[in-house]
Amino acid sequence: ESLATTLVRVTPYWEDRIAPELLAGRNVLVAAHGNSLRAIVKMLEGVSDADITEVNIPTGVPLLYELDSQLKPVASRYLGDAEAVKARAEAVARQTEAKK
Repeated sequence: ESLATTLVRVTPYWEDRIAPELLAGRNVLVAAHGNSLRAIVKMLEGVSDADITEVNIPTGVPLLYELDSQLKPVASRYLGDAEAVKARAEAVARQTEAKK
């Protein structure tokens, strides 16, 4: 599934299920496949089509977003040891390179 197709599928789920929970003051945990997470990151951060291909979300590492009242990111960070997070992101990048 392409990222464009994934984004078409993820956006309504964000709008109908996730955003209302966040606006109600609840914390939401999203566990998903890499491309679905990449679509959420693209949507939240306004990452361009060209730049999103360089975003390597490390497998199994929580990404915490702090959002304002309009659900715009004010901060984000991966949780865990910085070196371990970097190593996992690099592993994801190597997987992508192998497919090119």
